[in-house]
Amino acid sequence: MKNAIKVFAPATIANLGIGFDHLGLAIYGPGDEIIIGEGSEKGLKIKEIKGAKGRLPIDPTKNTAGVAALSLLEAIGAKDYALEMSIHKKMPIGSGLGSSAASAVAGVFAVHKYLRTGLDVSELLPHAVKGEQIASGAKHADNVAPSLLGGMVYIRDNQTLDYKRIYFPKGIFFAVVYPEISILTRDARSVLSKSVSLENAIQQAANFACFVTAANSSDLDLMARCLDDRLIEHQRASLIPYFNEMKEIAMNKGAMGFSISGAGPSVFAMCFNQIEAENIAEKLQSFLKGKKIQATTWVSDINNDGAYLF
Repeated sequence: MKNAIKVFAPATIANLGIGFDHLGLAIYGPGDEIIIGEGSEKGLKIKEIKGAKGRLPIDPTKNTAGVAALSLLEAIGAKDYALEMSIHKKMPIGSGLGSSAASAVAGVFAVHKYLRTGLDVSELLPHAVKGEQIASGAKHADNVAPSLLGGMVYIRDNQTLDYKRIYFPKGIFFAVVYPEISILTRDARSVLSKSVSLENAIQQAANFACFVTAANSSDLDLMARCLDDRLIEHQRASLIPYFNEMKEIAMNKGAMGFSISGAGPSVFAMCFNQIEAENIAEKLQSFLKGKKIQATTWVSDINNDGAYLF
């Protein structure tokens, strides 16, 4: 591949319990890497996909990274530009950590950097969402926006992509645990009820609003009190082995809160500091091992960088 460059897009924790489809943040560690360079013929070609175990299509019109990249190429009038890309999945598929979003972000960001489009990074968001949408079946940017922009992002409206990057207090760490089973977003959405009680809707709105306020004011105790999902968690918990037991362990060890990352099966504990997060990650991994379930863990503070060029 001639004149190649390499980019990376990070994994994300979406929903954060109380912000279903509207809140997410980026973490360090897992993510997707793409190498892009000059191709031998017109158009975009995906040369290879590593780390996906044959589960992802190499056809760019059916691949999340390819669709996002093609969307940008068409928008800037460069769809016939000869490009090749290699995708390296450095995170598990169907993990609840924004795998398809990271691919979409890496795809569009690679084209943006390689062709030096001159666009603001925020202008790439609609193209990344198009890529992620073919995997999830729904238009939502709670994974895509933080993976692209970094930090914690609140999406007021997913249709218009009206969003706001929210300040997040320093020092908070996340213990992320991925039980090595796969739950696809489409399947996790199918178990959700179409209606909720008025009481739960009111409390969820209050928790969401106070969480954002607490983040902006670094009120950690208030943040902890807000991490109480009244709408989604109890509906998806049955899809994740030993979810309630893991939550009890994390909360007993001092976690600020514990919930499902995205559609699962990954779970996260929000913690007051790194040592607490490391201890909780170790305890949860050991617990799952005792239940004959392999698990991968990451400990991370918030990733404010988002997608980047190596």
